[in-house]
Amino acid sequence: MSNTKHTVVVIGGGAAGIATASSMLKRRRGLDIAIVEPADTHAYQPGWTMVGGGIFDVASTLRPMASVMPKAVTWVKQPCASFQPDNNQVTLADGSTLTYDVLIVAPGIRLAWEKIAGLEDTLGQNGVTSNYRPDLAPYTWELVQQTRAGRAIFSQPPMPIKCAGAPQKAMYLACDYWRRAGVLDDIEVEFRNAGAVLFGVADYVPALMSYVEKYDIDLALGSNLVAVDGPAQQATFATADGEVSRRFDMLHVVPPQAAPQFLADSPLAAASGFTDVDQHTLQHVRYPNVFGLGDAGSMPNAKTAAAARKQAPVVAVNALRQLDGKGPTAGYDGYGSCPLTVERGKTVLAEFAYGGKLAPSFPTWLVDGTKPARLSWMLKADALPWIYWNGMLKGREWLAGPGGLIAS
Repeated sequence: MSNTKHTVVVIGGGAAGIATASSMLKRRRGLDIAIVEPADTHAYQPGWTMVGGGIFDVASTLRPMASVMPKAVTWVKQPCASFQPDNNQVTLADGSTLTYDVLIVAPGIRLAWEKIAGLEDTLGQNGVTSNYRPDLAPYTWELVQQTRAGRAIFSQPPMPIKCAGAPQKAMYLACDYWRRAGVLDDIEVEFRNAGAVLFGVADYVPALMSYVEKYDIDLALGSNLVAVDGPAQQATFATADGEVSRRFDMLHVVPPQAAPQFLADSPLAAASGFTDVDQHTLQHVRYPNVFGLGDAGSMPNAKTAAAARKQAPVVAVNALRQLDGKGPTAGYDGYGSCPLTVERGKTVLAEFAYGGKLAPSFPTWLVDGTKPARLSWMLKADALPWIYWNGMLKGREWLAGPGGLIAS
């Protein structure tokens, strides 16, 4: 089997991987970078909530991978199978290997649909849907429009998951549609969340709770979906008091999530299965020429595209310094953002860093992120997709430069 050498090997052609490669190339033209990515399609995943709410068409969230892959990189179009960091090497699915000077690990997170018994057999039918797949998000919107009475259940699994606000966003947009259609009073809406709180950053809870009350949502915390019987339209939840079975007319499921298996089984993994990196420098704690970011990183931040947008420049700077035999100087502060679409036309713009510290991008007189606002909706619906395609993926670091500098 062949072995090919590159200066930098990036595992993953998603938001984090491409943004990092583009940021490195902006800083050092001609750098030899290979991106390992088997997919033909690149997705703007934050848009799928809007597809499920009838605001975006799913086609607008998808582009050919070839159209977003940086022209200067070598695209290795197959899956990564394993890591051999002691030899500065990765093995691909066909058995061939890539050798690197610096490795950047950004393969994303795995959606573990199989952990909910019966779910895979009924997804996309029997009223069971999920905005976490682009082929299912349009079915969410179909169900929202078709449901005029009965029970609609929205589930959220234990952390970590990507975009912790997405389960609620699906629910709020559905409720807003039903309210406008005059049928909300005939629909029993339940939010069954495996966690102990509605949202992990307390400052945003009051605004969200006002919508839970406005839509008369039955909030059940500590309730984890474990099984679905699609034909019978029955969902089973594990609670502190034992299992509870609930009949549904519509069920929006968020799957449990885990590190990709090839990463979890590797020497690069922390106990969690994710890439074991320093939460500030994003450098591996045991292998200094390895960096990790995005949803596959072990950092205790919210797993969002907005987090990857801030992490990419940090990795770009520190990885280039590693190539030059120097230590890291850029630091990541844990920034994450979750624009919570509480109704059509209004969004609660949650922005926060490590420890739940608020980290607003705009002055509060312009946007108070703790309150629903029209301007925040315009940011979510109009500005952020454009910034993603035209800024982040091209290495343009608007409002996302490698801040948090630490002493070298």
